[in-house]
Amino acid sequence: MSYQDLPRNTNQALGIAEYAIEFMKSGTPSAAVLDRTALFHADACLCGLSALAMNTNAPKVLRQEALSYPAGGGATVFGDGTSVSPEKAILANCSAVREWDSNGTNFGYRPELGHVAGEFGHNDFYAVPVAAAQVMGLDGAAALRGMVLHDEIRGRLAEVFSLKTYKIDHVVHGAIASAAVWGAMSGASAEQIESAIGMVVAHFIPWRAIRAGKQLSDSKGASAAISTEVAITAMRRSMAGFLGPKDIFRNPESMFRQFETTDGDSPFDLRLSLSGDDFAVMGMHFKLGLYEHQSAGALQGLVDLLRAHPELLVAGAIKAIKIVAYEPAFGIIGDPAKRDPRTRQSADHSMVFIVSRMLQRAIDLGEVPSENDDAWRKLMLMPEDYAPQAIVDPKTRALMELISFAHGGAEYDDKYPDGIPTSIEITTHTGEVFDSGLVMYPSGHARNTTADLEGILGEKMRRMGEIALAEPGPVVDRFRNVGSLDASALAEVHNFTLLDRGPYE
Repeated sequence: MSYQDLPRNTNQALGIAEYAIEFMKSGTPSAAVLDRTALFHADACLCGLSALAMNTNAPKVLRQEALSYPAGGGATVFGDGTSVSPEKAILANCSAVREWDSNGTNFGYRPELGHVAGEFGHNDFYAVPVAAAQVMGLDGAAALRGMVLHDEIRGRLAEVFSLKTYKIDHVVHGAIASAAVWGAMSGASAEQIESAIGMVVAHFIPWRAIRAGKQLSDSKGASAAISTEVAITAMRRSMAGFLGPKDIFRNPESMFRQFETTDGDSPFDLRLSLSGDDFAVMGMHFKLGLYEHQSAGALQGLVDLLRAHPELLVAGAIKAIKIVAYEPAFGIIGDPAKRDPRTRQSADHSMVFIVSRMLQRAIDLGEVPSENDDAWRKLMLMPEDYAPQAIVDPKTRALMELISFAHGGAEYDDKYPDGIPTSIEITTHTGEVFDSGLVMYPSGHARNTTADLEGILGEKMRRMGEIALAEPGPVVDRFRNVGSLDASALAEVHNFTLLDRGPYE
Protein backbone atom coordinates (compact mmCIF):
# COMPACT_ATOMS: atom_id res chain seq x y z
CA MET A 1 0.00 0.00 0.00
CA SER A 2 1.17 3.51 -0.75
CA TYR A 3 -0.18 6.91 0.19
CA GLN A 4 -0.04 10.60 -0.60
CA ASP A 5 0.24 12.62 2.61
CA LEU A 6 -0.95 16.23 2.57
CA PRO A 7 0.06 17.87 5.87
CA ARG A 8 -1.90 20.81 7.22
CA ASN A 9 0.99 23.22 6.61
CA THR A 10 0.93 22.60 2.84
CA ASN A 11 -1.27 23.74 -0.02
CA GLN A 12 -3.78 20.89 0.22
CA ALA A 13 -5.93 22.06 -2.67
CA LEU A 14 -2.93 21.79 -4.98
CA GLY A 15 -1.97 18.54 -3.27
CA ILE A 16 -5.40 17.01 -3.96
CA ALA A 17 -5.05 18.09 -7.58
CA GLU A 18 -1.61 16.52 -7.95
CA TYR A 19 -2.81 13.37 -6.22
CA ALA A 20 -5.84 13.05 -8.51
CA ILE A 21 -3.72 13.37 -11.64
CA GLU A 22 -1.19 10.84 -10.33
CA PHE A 23 -3.89 8.39 -9.26
CA MET A 24 -5.56 8.39 -12.67
CA LYS A 25 -2.16 7.75 -14.29
CA SER A 26 -0.69 5.11 -12.00
CA GLY A 27 -2.87 4.37 -8.96
CA THR A 28 -3.39 0.66 -8.32
CA PRO A 29 -6.37 -0.07 -6.10
CA SER A 30 -6.79 -3.76 -5.34
CA ALA A 31 -9.33 -5.99 -7.05
CA ALA A 32 -11.41 -5.94 -3.85
CA VAL A 33 -11.56 -2.12 -3.93
CA LEU A 34 -12.60 -2.11 -7.58
CA ASP A 35 -15.26 -4.77 -7.02
CA ARG A 36 -16.79 -3.04 -4.00
CA THR A 37 -16.90 0.24 -5.91
CA ALA A 38 -18.61 -1.45 -8.87
CA LEU A 39 -21.19 -2.92 -6.48
CA PHE A 40 -21.88 0.52 -5.01
CA HIS A 41 -22.19 1.87 -8.55
CA ALA A 42 -24.75 -0.73 -9.61
CA ASP A 43 -26.73 -0.22 -6.41
CA ALA A 44 -26.78 3.55 -6.94
CA CYS A 45 -27.83 3.29 -10.59
CA LEU A 46 -30.76 0.97 -9.86
CA CYS A 47 -31.94 3.36 -7.15
CA GLY A 48 -31.85 6.12 -9.75
CA LEU A 49 -33.67 4.21 -12.48
CA SER A 50 -36.54 3.26 -10.19
CA ALA A 51 -36.89 6.86 -9.00
CA LEU A 52 -37.17 8.03 -12.61
CA ALA A 53 -39.64 5.31 -13.58
CA MET A 54 -41.88 6.33 -10.71
CA ASN A 55 -41.75 9.97 -11.80
CA THR A 56 -40.38 11.38 -8.58
CA ASN A 57 -40.30 15.11 -8.95
CA ALA A 58 -36.68 16.31 -8.71
CA PRO A 59 -35.16 13.58 -10.94
CA LYS A 60 -37.90 14.11 -13.53
CA VAL A 61 -37.47 17.89 -13.57
CA LEU A 62 -33.67 17.76 -13.72
CA ARG A 63 -33.62 15.04 -16.38
CA GLN A 64 -35.91 17.17 -18.55
CA GLU A 65 -33.62 20.11 -17.91
CA ALA A 66 -30.58 18.09 -19.01
CA LEU A 67 -32.27 16.94 -22.22
CA SER A 68 -32.92 20.58 -23.10
CA TYR A 69 -29.13 21.12 -23.31
CA PRO A 70 -28.08 18.92 -26.27
CA ALA A 71 -24.35 19.01 -26.93
CA GLY A 72 -22.21 17.04 -29.31
CA GLY A 73 -19.40 15.22 -27.54
CA GLY A 74 -21.21 15.49 -24.19
CA ALA A 75 -22.55 12.89 -21.77
CA THR A 76 -25.80 10.96 -21.40
CA VAL A 77 -28.62 10.67 -18.88
CA PHE A 78 -30.27 7.49 -17.61
CA GLY A 79 -32.60 5.98 -20.19
CA ASP A 80 -31.44 8.03 -23.17
CA GLY A 81 -28.60 7.96 -25.68
CA THR A 82 -28.76 11.68 -26.43
CA SER A 83 -25.54 13.60 -25.86
CA VAL A 84 -26.10 16.60 -23.57
CA SER A 85 -24.00 19.15 -21.73
CA PRO A 86 -21.96 17.07 -19.26
CA GLU A 87 -22.67 19.12 -16.14
CA LYS A 88 -26.40 18.79 -16.90
CA ALA A 89 -26.10 15.02 -17.40
CA ILE A 90 -24.29 14.81 -14.07
CA LEU A 91 -26.94 16.98 -12.41
CA ALA A 92 -29.72 14.70 -13.63
CA ASN A 93 -28.05 11.38 -12.85
CA CYS A 94 -26.73 12.39 -9.41
CA SER A 95 -30.19 13.60 -8.45
CA ALA A 96 -31.81 10.34 -9.55
CA VAL A 97 -29.48 8.02 -7.63
CA ARG A 98 -29.96 10.05 -4.45
CA GLU A 99 -33.71 10.51 -4.62
CA TRP A 100 -34.68 7.45 -2.56
CA ASP A 101 -31.86 8.07 -0.03
CA SER A 102 -31.03 4.39 -0.50
CA ASN A 103 -27.52 4.41 -1.95
CA GLY A 104 -24.22 3.91 -0.12
CA THR A 105 -22.98 6.07 2.72
CA ASN A 106 -20.03 6.71 5.02
CA PHE A 107 -19.47 8.07 8.51
CA GLY A 108 -15.96 9.49 8.24
CA TYR A 109 -13.93 7.26 10.55
CA ARG A 110 -10.23 6.35 10.46
CA PRO A 111 -9.18 5.89 14.09
CA GLU A 112 -5.66 4.63 13.40
CA LEU A 113 -4.79 8.16 12.23
CA GLY A 114 -7.02 9.95 14.70
CA HIS A 115 -9.32 10.99 11.85
CA VAL A 116 -12.74 10.60 13.47
CA ALA A 117 -14.73 13.66 12.34
CA GLY A 118 -17.69 11.41 11.57
CA GLU A 119 -19.02 13.46 8.68
CA PHE A 120 -21.60 11.83 6.46
CA GLY A 121 -21.23 11.25 2.78
CA HIS A 122 -22.98 9.27 0.09
CA ASN A 123 -22.19 7.57 -3.19
CA ASP A 124 -24.13 10.17 -5.18
CA PHE A 125 -21.31 11.13 -7.50
CA TYR A 126 -20.48 8.22 -9.81
CA ALA A 127 -22.03 10.15 -12.68
CA VAL A 128 -18.96 12.43 -12.63
CA PRO A 129 -16.33 9.90 -13.79
CA VAL A 130 -18.82 8.23 -16.15
CA ALA A 131 -19.55 11.56 -17.84
CA ALA A 132 -15.86 12.49 -17.94
CA ALA A 133 -15.04 9.15 -19.56
CA GLN A 134 -17.81 9.60 -22.12
CA VAL A 135 -16.60 13.10 -23.03
CA MET A 136 -12.97 11.98 -23.27
CA GLY A 137 -13.69 8.70 -25.08
CA LEU A 138 -12.35 6.57 -22.22
CA ASP A 139 -13.40 3.06 -21.24
CA GLY A 140 -15.21 1.64 -18.25
CA ALA A 141 -11.97 0.79 -16.46
CA ALA A 142 -11.07 4.50 -16.44
CA ALA A 143 -14.56 5.40 -15.21
CA LEU A 144 -14.31 2.84 -12.39
CA ARG A 145 -10.90 4.20 -11.34
CA GLY A 146 -12.47 7.66 -11.32
CA MET A 147 -15.18 6.35 -8.97
CA VAL A 148 -12.54 4.99 -6.59
CA LEU A 149 -10.75 8.35 -6.75
CA HIS A 150 -13.93 10.28 -6.00
CA ASP A 151 -14.82 8.10 -3.02
CA GLU A 152 -11.26 8.42 -1.73
CA ILE A 153 -11.12 12.23 -1.76
CA ARG A 154 -14.68 12.66 -0.52
CA GLY A 155 -14.41 9.92 2.08
CA ARG A 156 -11.09 11.07 3.53
CA LEU A 157 -12.29 14.67 3.82
CA ALA A 158 -15.29 13.34 5.75
CA GLU A 159 -12.87 11.76 8.24
CA VAL A 160 -11.05 15.00 9.04
CA PHE A 161 -13.64 17.79 8.87
CA SER A 162 -17.20 17.69 10.15
CA LEU A 163 -19.29 20.03 8.01
CA LYS A 164 -22.50 19.18 9.87
CA THR A 165 -20.98 20.58 13.09
CA TYR A 166 -21.15 24.00 11.45
CA LYS A 167 -24.54 23.47 9.76
CA ILE A 168 -22.93 23.10 6.33
CA ASP A 169 -24.30 20.37 4.06
CA HIS A 170 -22.05 17.34 3.70
CA VAL A 171 -22.12 17.50 -0.10
CA VAL A 172 -19.28 20.08 -0.07
CA HIS A 173 -16.75 17.26 0.30
CA GLY A 174 -18.25 15.59 -2.76
CA ALA A 175 -18.16 18.81 -4.77
CA ILE A 176 -14.44 19.22 -4.03
CA ALA A 177 -13.86 15.63 -5.15
CA SER A 178 -15.99 16.18 -8.27
CA ALA A 179 -13.84 19.09 -9.40
CA ALA A 180 -10.67 17.05 -8.84
CA VAL A 181 -11.95 13.94 -10.61
CA TRP A 182 -13.35 15.81 -13.60
CA GLY A 183 -10.14 17.78 -13.96
CA ALA A 184 -7.85 14.74 -13.63
CA MET A 185 -9.87 12.76 -16.18
CA SER A 186 -10.13 15.70 -18.60
CA GLY A 187 -6.46 16.62 -18.84
CA ALA A 188 -6.47 19.66 -16.56
CA SER A 189 -3.27 20.83 -14.90
CA ALA A 190 -2.86 20.66 -11.14
CA GLU A 191 -3.07 24.45 -10.99
CA GLN A 192 -6.36 24.43 -12.90
CA ILE A 193 -7.83 21.85 -10.52
CA GLU A 194 -6.63 23.89 -7.54
CA SER A 195 -8.38 26.91 -9.03
CA ALA A 196 -11.65 25.00 -9.44
CA ILE A 197 -11.51 23.66 -5.87
CA GLY A 198 -10.99 27.24 -4.74
CA MET A 199 -14.11 28.31 -6.62
CA VAL A 200 -16.16 25.47 -5.15
CA VAL A 201 -15.25 26.35 -1.57
CA ALA A 202 -15.39 30.12 -1.98
CA HIS A 203 -18.52 30.45 -4.13
CA PHE A 204 -20.79 27.47 -3.55
CA ILE A 205 -21.42 26.43 0.06
CA PRO A 206 -24.84 24.85 0.79
CA TRP A 207 -26.31 24.92 4.30
CA ARG A 208 -27.89 22.05 6.22
CA ALA A 209 -31.17 23.95 6.07
CA ILE A 210 -31.62 21.61 3.10
CA ARG A 211 -32.10 18.73 5.58
CA ALA A 212 -33.81 20.51 8.46
CA GLY A 213 -37.26 21.84 9.19
CA LYS A 214 -40.65 20.26 9.57
CA GLN A 215 -41.10 18.88 6.06
CA LEU A 216 -38.15 18.27 3.75
CA SER A 217 -38.21 19.11 0.04
CA ASP A 218 -36.70 18.19 -3.32
CA SER A 219 -33.54 19.97 -2.23
CA LYS A 220 -32.64 17.10 0.13
CA GLY A 221 -32.14 14.58 -2.63
CA ALA A 222 -30.77 17.03 -5.18
CA SER A 223 -28.23 18.81 -2.97
CA ALA A 224 -25.26 16.72 -4.13
CA ALA A 225 -26.37 17.00 -7.74
CA ILE A 226 -26.62 20.79 -7.63
CA SER A 227 -23.27 21.17 -5.86
CA THR A 228 -21.63 18.82 -8.35
CA GLU A 229 -23.08 20.69 -11.30
CA VAL A 230 -21.41 23.88 -10.13
CA ALA A 231 -18.19 21.98 -9.36
CA ILE A 232 -18.00 20.75 -12.96
CA THR A 233 -18.86 24.24 -14.20
CA ALA A 234 -16.03 25.62 -12.04
CA MET A 235 -13.60 23.03 -13.39
CA ARG A 236 -14.50 23.71 -17.01
CA ARG A 237 -14.32 27.45 -16.34
CA SER A 238 -10.88 27.03 -14.81
CA MET A 239 -9.70 25.05 -17.84
CA ALA A 240 -10.89 27.96 -20.00
CA GLY A 241 -8.61 30.33 -18.10
CA PHE A 242 -10.63 31.62 -15.14
CA LEU A 243 -8.59 31.83 -11.93
CA GLY A 244 -10.20 30.93 -8.63
CA PRO A 245 -8.79 31.39 -5.11
CA LYS A 246 -5.55 29.52 -4.52
CA ASP A 247 -4.60 27.46 -1.48
CA ILE A 248 -8.22 27.55 -0.30
CA PHE A 249 -7.79 25.20 2.67
CA ARG A 250 -5.36 27.67 4.30
CA ASN A 251 -7.14 30.84 3.20
CA PRO A 252 -7.76 32.79 6.44
CA GLU A 253 -11.34 33.60 5.45
CA SER A 254 -12.30 30.26 3.95
CA MET A 255 -14.86 27.91 5.42
CA PHE A 256 -12.27 25.63 7.02
CA ARG A 257 -10.31 28.23 8.95
CA GLN A 258 -13.34 30.31 9.83
CA PHE A 259 -14.89 27.37 11.63
CA GLU A 260 -11.71 25.90 13.12
CA THR A 261 -9.17 28.57 14.04
CA THR A 262 -5.51 27.89 13.25
CA ASP A 263 -2.28 29.87 13.16
CA GLY A 264 -2.17 29.73 9.40
CA ASP A 265 -2.42 26.03 8.66
CA SER A 266 -5.38 24.03 7.50
CA PRO A 267 -7.29 22.45 10.43
CA PHE A 268 -6.32 18.91 9.43
CA ASP A 269 -3.79 16.57 7.88
CA LEU A 270 -4.98 14.46 4.96
CA ARG A 271 -3.83 11.04 3.77
CA LEU A 272 -4.97 9.68 0.41
CA SER A 273 -4.37 6.14 -0.84
CA LEU A 274 -2.61 5.31 -4.10
CA SER A 275 -2.52 1.51 -4.02
CA GLY A 276 -3.68 -1.61 -2.21
CA ASP A 277 -6.76 -2.24 -0.09
CA ASP A 278 -6.80 0.79 2.19
CA PHE A 279 -9.25 2.98 0.31
CA ALA A 280 -12.14 4.93 1.78
CA VAL A 281 -14.72 2.91 -0.15
CA MET A 282 -13.85 -0.16 1.95
CA GLY A 283 -15.27 1.62 4.99
CA MET A 284 -18.49 2.74 3.30
CA HIS A 285 -21.84 1.15 4.04
CA PHE A 286 -24.69 -0.29 1.98
CA LYS A 287 -28.35 0.35 2.63
CA LEU A 288 -30.45 -2.79 2.33
CA GLY A 289 -33.56 -0.99 1.17
CA LEU A 290 -34.94 2.52 1.54
CA TYR A 291 -34.10 4.11 4.89
CA GLU A 292 -31.94 6.89 6.33
CA HIS A 293 -28.62 5.35 7.33
CA GLN A 294 -28.90 6.34 11.01
CA SER A 295 -31.84 3.94 11.36
CA ALA A 296 -29.88 0.84 10.31
CA GLY A 297 -29.09 -0.18 13.89
CA ALA A 298 -32.73 0.02 14.95
CA LEU A 299 -33.83 -1.94 11.86
CA GLN A 300 -31.27 -4.68 12.55
CA GLY A 301 -32.44 -4.86 16.16
CA LEU A 302 -36.03 -5.13 14.96
CA VAL A 303 -35.14 -7.88 12.46
CA ASP A 304 -33.32 -9.80 15.21
CA LEU A 305 -36.27 -9.56 17.63
CA LEU A 306 -38.86 -10.56 15.03
CA ARG A 307 -36.77 -13.56 13.95
CA ALA A 308 -36.44 -14.74 17.55
CA HIS A 309 -39.97 -13.94 18.78
CA PRO A 310 -42.70 -14.61 16.21
CA GLU A 311 -45.32 -13.87 18.87
CA LEU A 312 -44.59 -10.17 18.24
CA LEU A 313 -46.19 -10.54 14.81
CA VAL A 314 -49.67 -11.04 16.24
CA ALA A 315 -51.69 -7.89 15.53
CA GLY A 316 -52.11 -5.84 18.70
CA ALA A 317 -49.51 -7.80 20.67
CA ILE A 318 -47.12 -4.87 21.13
CA LYS A 319 -47.73 -2.33 23.89
CA ALA A 320 -44.62 -0.16 23.62
CA ILE A 321 -41.36 0.19 21.69
CA LYS A 322 -38.31 1.99 23.03
CA ILE A 323 -35.42 2.96 20.75
CA VAL A 324 -32.17 4.35 22.16
CA ALA A 325 -29.49 5.75 19.86
CA TYR A 326 -26.56 8.10 19.56
CA GLU A 327 -26.18 11.63 18.35
CA PRO A 328 -26.58 12.48 15.47
CA ALA A 329 -29.15 9.70 14.93
CA PHE A 330 -31.38 11.17 17.63
CA GLY A 331 -31.01 14.71 16.37
CA ILE A 332 -31.42 14.01 12.67
CA ILE A 333 -34.16 11.39 12.46
CA GLY A 334 -35.56 11.67 15.99
CA ASP A 335 -36.30 15.35 15.97
CA PRO A 336 -39.90 15.95 17.12
CA ALA A 337 -40.60 17.42 13.70
CA LYS A 338 -40.03 13.94 12.24
CA ARG A 339 -42.76 12.29 14.32
CA ASP A 340 -45.44 13.40 11.89
CA PRO A 341 -43.92 13.18 8.40
CA ARG A 342 -46.11 14.35 5.55
CA THR A 343 -43.64 14.18 2.67
CA ARG A 344 -41.62 11.21 1.47
CA GLN A 345 -38.42 13.13 2.16
CA SER A 346 -39.48 13.60 5.78
CA ALA A 347 -40.74 10.02 6.14
CA ASP A 348 -37.41 8.50 5.09
CA HIS A 349 -35.76 10.74 7.71
CA SER A 350 -38.13 9.71 10.50
CA MET A 351 -36.94 6.93 12.82
CA VAL A 352 -40.44 6.25 14.12
CA PHE A 353 -41.87 5.95 10.61
CA ILE A 354 -39.06 3.78 9.22
CA VAL A 355 -39.20 1.29 12.11
CA SER A 356 -43.01 1.24 12.15
CA ARG A 357 -43.18 0.62 8.42
CA MET A 358 -40.85 -2.39 8.56
CA LEU A 359 -42.73 -3.73 11.57
CA GLN A 360 -46.05 -3.34 9.78
CA ARG A 361 -44.61 -5.18 6.78
CA ALA A 362 -43.71 -8.07 9.07
CA ILE A 363 -47.12 -8.10 10.79
CA ASP A 364 -48.89 -8.10 7.42
CA LEU A 365 -46.75 -11.04 6.27
CA GLY A 366 -47.42 -12.92 9.49
CA GLU A 367 -43.98 -14.48 9.56
CA VAL A 368 -40.32 -13.57 9.35
CA PRO A 369 -37.65 -15.95 8.01
CA SER A 370 -35.39 -17.35 10.70
CA GLU A 371 -32.19 -16.50 8.81
CA ASN A 372 -30.96 -12.89 8.88
CA ASP A 373 -30.29 -12.55 5.15
CA ASP A 374 -33.67 -14.01 4.23
CA ALA A 375 -35.39 -11.70 6.72
CA TRP A 376 -33.75 -8.61 5.20
CA ARG A 377 -34.76 -9.72 1.71
CA LYS A 378 -38.34 -10.27 2.87
CA LEU A 379 -38.76 -7.09 4.91
CA MET A 380 -36.78 -4.75 2.65
CA LEU A 381 -38.38 -1.29 2.47
CA MET A 382 -39.16 -0.27 -1.08
CA PRO A 383 -40.55 2.86 -2.79
CA GLU A 384 -44.15 1.83 -2.11
CA ASP A 385 -43.42 2.11 1.61
CA TYR A 386 -43.02 5.87 1.22
CA ALA A 387 -45.85 6.56 -1.20
CA PRO A 388 -48.44 9.15 -0.09
CA GLN A 389 -50.95 6.52 1.06
CA ALA A 390 -48.24 4.63 2.97
CA ILE A 391 -47.16 7.75 4.85
CA VAL A 392 -50.65 8.18 6.31
CA ASP A 393 -51.48 4.46 6.61
CA PRO A 394 -53.48 4.18 9.87
CA LYS A 395 -51.86 0.89 10.94
CA THR A 396 -48.37 2.34 10.50
CA ARG A 397 -49.41 5.53 12.28
CA ALA A 398 -50.75 3.51 15.21
CA LEU A 399 -47.40 1.75 15.58
CA MET A 400 -45.61 5.10 15.46
CA GLU A 401 -47.57 6.18 18.54
CA LEU A 402 -46.13 3.24 20.49
CA ILE A 403 -42.50 4.33 19.96
CA SER A 404 -40.40 6.37 22.33
CA PHE A 405 -37.03 7.50 21.01
CA ALA A 406 -34.26 8.53 23.39
CA HIS A 407 -30.67 9.71 23.20
CA GLY A 408 -28.41 7.21 24.94
CA GLY A 409 -25.86 9.82 26.03
CA ALA A 410 -22.13 9.22 26.29
CA GLU A 411 -22.51 5.45 26.55
CA TYR A 412 -23.79 5.44 22.98
CA ASP A 413 -22.07 8.52 21.57
CA ASP A 414 -18.61 7.21 22.41
CA LYS A 415 -19.19 4.19 20.18
CA TYR A 416 -19.99 6.28 17.10
CA PRO A 417 -18.77 6.50 14.32
CA ASP A 418 -17.05 3.14 14.79
CA GLY A 419 -20.52 1.61 14.70
CA ILE A 420 -24.19 2.58 14.77
CA PRO A 421 -24.89 2.04 18.48
CA THR A 422 -28.63 1.49 18.82
CA SER A 423 -30.93 -0.68 20.91
CA ILE A 424 -34.62 -1.47 20.60
CA GLU A 425 -36.85 -2.84 23.34
CA ILE A 426 -40.36 -4.15 22.71
CA THR A 427 -42.91 -4.64 25.49
CA THR A 428 -46.02 -6.76 24.90
CA HIS A 429 -49.47 -6.38 26.45
CA THR A 430 -48.76 -9.53 28.47
CA GLY A 431 -45.83 -7.80 30.15
CA GLU A 432 -43.01 -9.56 28.33
CA VAL A 433 -40.00 -7.40 27.43
CA PHE A 434 -37.74 -8.26 24.50
CA ASP A 435 -34.45 -6.37 24.16
CA SER A 436 -32.21 -6.41 21.09
CA GLY A 437 -29.17 -5.46 23.12
CA LEU A 438 -26.71 -2.98 21.64
CA VAL A 439 -26.47 -3.18 17.87
CA MET A 440 -23.16 -1.83 16.52
CA TYR A 441 -22.63 -3.26 13.05
CA PRO A 442 -25.95 -3.94 11.32
CA SER A 443 -26.18 -5.78 8.02
CA GLY A 444 -24.81 -3.51 5.28
CA HIS A 445 -22.29 -1.87 7.64
CA ALA A 446 -18.69 -2.08 6.44
CA ARG A 447 -17.65 -3.85 9.67
CA ASN A 448 -20.40 -6.45 9.43
CA THR A 449 -18.80 -9.64 8.14
CA THR A 450 -21.77 -12.01 8.34
CA ALA A 451 -24.46 -10.65 6.02
CA ASP A 452 -24.62 -11.88 2.41
CA LEU A 453 -24.25 -8.49 0.73
CA GLU A 454 -24.26 -9.78 -2.82
CA GLY A 455 -27.45 -11.75 -2.15
CA ILE A 456 -29.35 -9.02 -0.29
CA LEU A 457 -28.26 -6.29 -2.70
CA GLY A 458 -29.03 -8.56 -5.63
CA GLU A 459 -32.63 -8.74 -4.38
CA LYS A 460 -32.72 -4.97 -3.91
CA MET A 461 -31.43 -4.34 -7.44
CA ARG A 462 -33.81 -6.93 -8.90
CA ARG A 463 -36.82 -5.27 -7.32
CA MET A 464 -35.66 -1.77 -8.25
CA GLY A 465 -34.93 -3.01 -11.76
CA GLU A 466 -38.41 -4.48 -12.16
CA ILE A 467 -39.86 -1.06 -11.37
CA ALA A 468 -37.79 0.62 -14.07
CA LEU A 469 -37.12 -1.89 -16.85
CA ALA A 470 -38.91 -4.55 -18.88
CA GLU A 471 -35.77 -6.73 -18.75
CA PRO A 472 -33.61 -5.52 -15.85
CA GLY A 473 -30.97 -8.25 -15.95
CA PRO A 474 -28.79 -6.94 -18.81
CA VAL A 475 -28.88 -3.37 -17.50
CA VAL A 476 -27.99 -4.49 -13.97
CA ASP A 477 -25.09 -6.48 -15.44
CA ARG A 478 -23.69 -3.53 -17.40
CA PHE A 479 -23.68 -1.34 -14.28
CA ARG A 480 -22.28 -4.10 -12.08
CA ASN A 481 -19.50 -4.78 -14.60
CA VAL A 482 -18.85 -1.18 -15.62
CA GLY A 483 -15.09 -1.71 -15.34
CA SER A 484 -15.10 -4.20 -18.23
CA LEU A 485 -16.92 -1.96 -20.74
CA ASP A 486 -14.95 -0.65 -23.69
CA ALA A 487 -15.26 3.01 -24.69
CA SER A 488 -18.08 2.42 -27.17
CA ALA A 489 -20.10 0.41 -24.64
CA LEU A 490 -19.57 3.05 -21.97
CA ALA A 491 -20.80 5.71 -24.40
CA GLU A 492 -24.05 3.70 -24.66
CA VAL A 493 -24.26 2.66 -21.01
CA HIS A 494 -27.42 4.74 -20.35
CA ASN A 495 -29.13 3.95 -23.66
CA PHE A 496 -32.12 1.79 -22.69
CA THR A 497 -35.86 2.30 -22.35
CA LEU A 498 -37.22 3.28 -18.95
CA LEU A 499 -40.73 2.23 -17.98
CA ASP A 500 -43.20 4.94 -17.00
CA ARG A 501 -45.03 3.93 -13.85
CA GLY A 502 -47.14 7.08 -13.82
CA PRO A 503 -47.36 9.45 -10.84
CA TYR A 504 -45.70 8.34 -7.63
CA GLU A 505 -48.69 7.53 -5.45
